Amino acid sequence: SLTWFTTIVPLVLVITMTAVKDATDDYFRHKSDNQVNNRQSEVLINSKLQNEKWMNVKVGDIIKLENNQFVAADLLLLSSSEPHGLCYVETAELDGETNLKVRHALSVTSELGADISRLAGFDGIVVCEVPNNKLDKFMGILSWKDSKHSLNNEKIILRGCILRNTSWCFGMVIFAGPDTKLMQNSGKTKFKRTSIDRLMNTLVLWEIQSGRVKLGTNSELSSFGMKERRALCSPDS
Repeated sequence: SLTWFTTIVPLVLVITMTAVKDATDDYFRHKSDNQVNNRQSEVLINSKLQNEKWMNVKVGDIIKLENNQFVAADLLLLSSSEPHGLCYVETAELDGETNLKVRHALSVTSELGADISRLAGFDGIVVCEVPNNKLDKFMGILSWKDSKHSLNNEKIILRGCILRNTSWCFGMVIFAGPDTKLMQNSGKTKFKRTSIDRLMNTLVLWEIQSGRVKLGTNSELSSFGMKERRALCSPDS
């Protein structure tokens, strides 16, 4: 009937529009994630530097960064092109600050320089805090060559930073993927509802309620009609 048509068609239209919008949002979100995961860094594998996707970087890998490159994981700075193992990083993606920050390697590791064979033979062990979202704090100990060395935030380069004013540096992955401080700060995705989303929800609820009322009214009228027909057909009348 016409009543059924006017109830269902608007409801289907509203639900379809909502589904298309959500699907579009999901597509662009996944596309952005894939772009990040498919970024490449130079990783020391079998004593050779090889390009590796960010998604495949794991704890213990030694990575080479060059000037203006994004950092793929939370790294312990081992050595750099600058004197005394210094390097400069931009942390705008982490804390919004555009001024450069200085990081410096331990003197015992800065001696490794860019010597691939020595870096490949690095067998230091890091014991540190569990993954957390504190961007300005880090506590750990590096055990290497029968010595222990304290680690703090100034020895660490975090994922999301950009290497600046430094030709190159090497670092060992401490946290990767969801364990990085950047990802720990992301937490669960919070979906912000726009005014269009709220309007869609209101329309869907209104259409459902309207459909129930109309269906209920039609049922009552149908039932009333049946009773009338039964009364008219009753042999006692």
